[in-house]
Amino acid sequence: MMRRFVYCKVVLTTSLVWVLVDVFLLLYFSECNKCDDRKDRSLLPALRAAISRSHEGPGEMGKAVNIPKDDQEKMKELFKINQFNLMASDMIALNRSLPDVSCKTKVYPDDLPNTSIVIVFHNEAWSTLLRTVHSVINRSPRHLLVEILLVDDASERDFLKKKLENYVRTLEVPVRILRMEQRSGLIRARLRGAAATKGQVITFLDAHCECTVGWLEPLLARIKEDRTAVVCPIIDVISDETFEYMAGSDMTYGGFNWKLNFRWYPVPQREMDRRKGDRTLPVRTPTMAGGLFSIDKTYFEEIGSYDPGMDIWGGENLEMSFRIWQCGGVLEIVTCSHVGHVFRKATPYSFPGGTGQVINKNNRRLAEVWMDDFKEFFYIISPGVMRVDYGDVSSRKALREALQCKPFSWYLENVYPDSQIPRRYYSLGEIRNVETNQCVDNMGRKENEKVGFFNCHGMGGNQVFTYTADKEIRTDDLCLDVSRLNGPVVMLKCHHMKGNQMFEYDAEKHTFLHIITQSCLTISRLEDGTYGPTVEYCNNSPLQAWTLHNYTRQERLTLLHVNSNQCLDMPSEEDKMVPTLRDCNNSRSQQWLLRNMTLSV
Repeated sequence: MMRRFVYCKVVLTTSLVWVLVDVFLLLYFSECNKCDDRKDRSLLPALRAAISRSHEGPGEMGKAVNIPKDDQEKMKELFKINQFNLMASDMIALNRSLPDVSCKTKVYPDDLPNTSIVIVFHNEAWSTLLRTVHSVINRSPRHLLVEILLVDDASERDFLKKKLENYVRTLEVPVRILRMEQRSGLIRARLRGAAATKGQVITFLDAHCECTVGWLEPLLARIKEDRTAVVCPIIDVISDETFEYMAGSDMTYGGFNWKLNFRWYPVPQREMDRRKGDRTLPVRTPTMAGGLFSIDKTYFEEIGSYDPGMDIWGGENLEMSFRIWQCGGVLEIVTCSHVGHVFRKATPYSFPGGTGQVINKNNRRLAEVWMDDFKEFFYIISPGVMRVDYGDVSSRKALREALQCKPFSWYLENVYPDSQIPRRYYSLGEIRNVETNQCVDNMGRKENEKVGFFNCHGMGGNQVFTYTADKEIRTDDLCLDVSRLNGPVVMLKCHHMKGNQMFEYDAEKHTFLHIITQSCLTISRLEDGTYGPTVEYCNNSPLQAWTLHNYTRQERLTLLHVNSNQCLDMPSEEDKMVPTLRDCNNSRSQQWLLRNMTLSV
């Protein structure tokens, strides 16, 4: 009996020792990810670090780092280098802890596709670049992570040369550095990186990110389900001033405005209904921010990767978003995946030719290839873009033809029905007052501010309004809204619920009747004594008369085939010359304009 007791004690003691050794080794190798050299891996420092490791260091658990007053001036100088608080970033461990925001109840299959991570950098700070790398390594299942490719877009800083090469050799995951011979920009650098990847999936990240626990599996699992799914994580915010980590929301998705600027908008009710209350399901998003996403490598190549004719950065995210949707893919935000990103208020980089010139060229390329007639919204609000040389897009148009991609009207109808670009409208351009010969002007003002009026300049921009088939007067995502007689006409988010935003235009009298107040849009003195657009009782005054640019009230009709009870629809892919009959669905492809039509009973 005594011998058995001693034997059990030996077994338990031995097991306990091995457990402690395992714990130590795990702590040792995770802590030593921030060692600058192999000599720092000596046993004593590692042991001391493992014992003392806690969540109390600067920035641990995503907490803000506040710089003492005495160091504020130095902090401001360092801030200019990368347009974020470099002093705060350098104080934070390269493998700092973050809150766990994963979907803890989700279980993912073991046989997920593996991935290569592509990170493009140009003069990036040491601490943010390496913190990105360490977060990928520390929070990704090893069997899913093939490699990390760092693509250097002609950086000039010495520490990003030999020192970086020596450092990444010490990491337990293969890290390759590819060097661009000259400054080429994000788009071409990503193309270079993507071409060199070995993984089944390509995951693009920016160089100032932090991946959270469980970030990778949800992305790869969705691609395993559908190889045409292009998936983005929820992009959490890392403060550019304090490096505080703030979890993002699953209640926003990507859109764009008339100037083709990417914007975040609330997820519409129709998308919440589709998910049936399950917030762990992916959100279908019309566009993506573009910095962080995963895509099946073969599919990336099939749909045309990036447009190589685009320069540097800007517009490539919308171009890819339109292409994915119009050519049969799906673009989603996977809500169980969270990656933090340092959002800067300004860019520290210069653009050859100037930022505006580069972005206008890129946007014009995507408008010409993918937006069909709806590109006029972009051109009329940004008329200067028409003078930009956008190069040859014939190969991209040929790609669209080869992939048998759908028209932009289909995208607006089926993917983004709440787009800022209305599917049906009667005029697009200036709204000119007959008496004053001045135009309605948004004056560059924001939501909930009064609309103005100014001398008509014919240059688009702030004087571009559209009168829609929903009887809204809108400028981008804002609609004219008035709540009472003689009250100010303000610009509010278009809600598509008529009410205060509903105006009926009389093409013969040239008047806008505000339906709720039964009064006419005019120019008059407001309650606060200022002069501007308001509504008053209709009195046939020329101050209440307005001319609309290119106004047309051609009604689009649906043609019903009586015998089959189906609607005339656009030609099929098999025979593009002959219209087809399909079940009626109120889509734009089933709307027809009849010219010189006479109806007789």
